[in-house]
Amino acid sequence: MEARKQDNEHIFRSLYPSVPIPDKLTLPEFVLQGVEEFTENVAFVEAVTGKSVTYGDVVRDTKRLAKALTSLGLRKGQVMVVVLPNVAEYGIIALGIMSAGGVFSGANPTALVSEIKKQVEASGASGIITDSTNFEKVKALGLPVIVLGEEKIEGAVNWKDLLEAGDRSGDNNREKILQTDLCALPFSSGTTGLQKGVMLTHRNLIANLCSTLFSVRSEMIGQIVTLGLIPFFHIYGIVGICCATMKNKGKVVAMSRYDLRLFLNALITHEVLFAPIVPPIILNLVKNPIVDEFDLSKLKLRSVMTAAAPLAPELLTAFEAKFPNVQVQEAYGLTEHSCITLTHGDPDKGQGIAKRNSVGFILPNLEVKFIDPDTGRSLPKNTSGELCVRSQCVMQGYFENKEETEKTIDEEGWLHTGDVGYIDDDGDIFIVDRIKELIKYKGFQVAPAELEAILLTHPSVEDVAVVPLPDEEAGEIPVACVVMNPKAKEKEEDILSFVAANVAHYKKIRAVHFVDSIPKSLSGKIMRRLLRDNILSIKKTLF
Repeated sequence: MEARKQDNEHIFRSLYPSVPIPDKLTLPEFVLQGVEEFTENVAFVEAVTGKSVTYGDVVRDTKRLAKALTSLGLRKGQVMVVVLPNVAEYGIIALGIMSAGGVFSGANPTALVSEIKKQVEASGASGIITDSTNFEKVKALGLPVIVLGEEKIEGAVNWKDLLEAGDRSGDNNREKILQTDLCALPFSSGTTGLQKGVMLTHRNLIANLCSTLFSVRSEMIGQIVTLGLIPFFHIYGIVGICCATMKNKGKVVAMSRYDLRLFLNALITHEVLFAPIVPPIILNLVKNPIVDEFDLSKLKLRSVMTAAAPLAPELLTAFEAKFPNVQVQEAYGLTEHSCITLTHGDPDKGQGIAKRNSVGFILPNLEVKFIDPDTGRSLPKNTSGELCVRSQCVMQGYFENKEETEKTIDEEGWLHTGDVGYIDDDGDIFIVDRIKELIKYKGFQVAPAELEAILLTHPSVEDVAVVPLPDEEAGEIPVACVVMNPKAKEKEEDILSFVAANVAHYKKIRAVHFVDSIPKSLSGKIMRRLLRDNILSIKKTLF
């Protein structure tokens, strides 16, 4: 009883009042509420091609797609994997799958065939939506494939034909969709290990949107232009950009790849007001001379937000000096919960900007505590511990992985994030370390365990550990500490090439450090911090 009392004394809540969460609505219904006044407004526009869809198109084609998928046999709870870059139709596709009762699972279009196959198999997918560029990656996976675009490809269902079929279909076979039904299955490495499907319901994502959009003023509805550069297959992209912007009837400027000139041109041409980005882009904006080619006085940009990786204080200061009229916001969240904190609040309610180096304030409707990882006891203010969060946003668990679910969500509903931080006297939260071993390369999650498993298949590798090293541009880079067979002749380049041939570009090993042995604890756990510190101490040159 004493431990329970202690926990109750150290549970922290938002400084803002709770916000209501509507019942019964599905996520598509919630996002498209009030759309009737905005049917002519552009919802998505592609920055490079100029292709666009209006809110009228979104409503019409979401319904058409849902009916067509149902007629093809998609049933409630079945998964559709979407292998696409950021395109104008992406929001329609996600909402259409959900409206049919299906589960949207975005995949990285730059992933290798083997990586996409793993997600398809792990999710038990019933079908795939892709484009002609990526069709070759998925055609042999044994599932029905829908291909976006005008081109008709043998062995695939054409997008235009599918929507026309939706016009002819009725709603007879559609099942009633509940808020408690799954609607999204993004894949995350969680607190440890290989990728796992994160089960998110309509209620989970509606609750998160209610929490994150609580301070949006009525006069901003229909006015916000958001840059859609963060990948839409990522939970940040599909919820924090696509769904949040559609809820506010704003416009998403979709970019399928990052290029500094294209990026700046998109900001200026489309008069972007809000740009969710990652720290490497901020570094480019500060240091790259290409920026000087543009007339920055034409920028309408009011704010940028970073969330996928930590932002160095020195970089923040340099950006603010170069772009004095642009607010820098930071957020903290994870796939298993979406957003947890924001650095910018509502000045009218007595709260403005969080302290520098903070990830912000607790959002409404959330409970947060910091626990001693060894004892599980909650900790008071200004004391570092593992951040745990409890709310209606918490995932239902990892798909068909009860063991990892129980490691991450405890019996009282607390989601253990694996991040170490603390809350100060003013309610600002600071993240200071990570218990989990994930490496954040340019905002992408890289699991050391996956890379280690690949390296151990190399005939000359006897043992290996992958550790993160700090990097100004990428945030962190994965570096392999490798024990080689005494007769091995391979050099660093050979090891780098071996890994690169088996993973997506962002997962590649960036350097190799040859060692005599891998230090491990008595339980066999790799002592990564010791390895990392040893590499840093000898100041090995990395590239």
